[in-house]
Amino acid sequence: MVSKVLIVDDSDIIHNMYRIMFKKYPDCKTVSATNGQDGLDTLYRESGFDLILLDINMPIMNGLQFLEVQQKDPRISHVPVIIISTEGKEEDTLRGLSMGASGYIVKPFKSMDLHKMIESVVQKKAAQG
Repeated sequence: MVSKVLIVDDSDIIHNMYRIMFKKYPDCKTVSATNGQDGLDTLYRESGFDLILLDINMPIMNGLQFLEVQQKDPRISHVPVIIISTEGKEEDTLRGLSMGASGYIVKPFKSMDLHKMIESVVQKKAAQG
């Protein structure tokens, strides 16, 4: 299913929450990045990512800037991205989807909703080949 996930978010609390949520996938490794630039550096340094969970509002490089670079680079554009956005930021979410994100979920969210979104995105990618 999912063996390696990059979590790009500037909140330590959110990173800890994801670690707990990903215990559902015991063979899955989560890698943390605190802003878009850190996320890109991680993608260039490490391989094997199955999914990126991407916050929009971050310092240094926000999620939309990250997505713009990631989607244009054939070395890393194959990794599906789920945008994790804050309520009231629908225009950012729609922009991210139009830029190539595979899905989105609104904070706050339930663990079950995130797992369903992950399964949907991963199944869609597998069906595309």
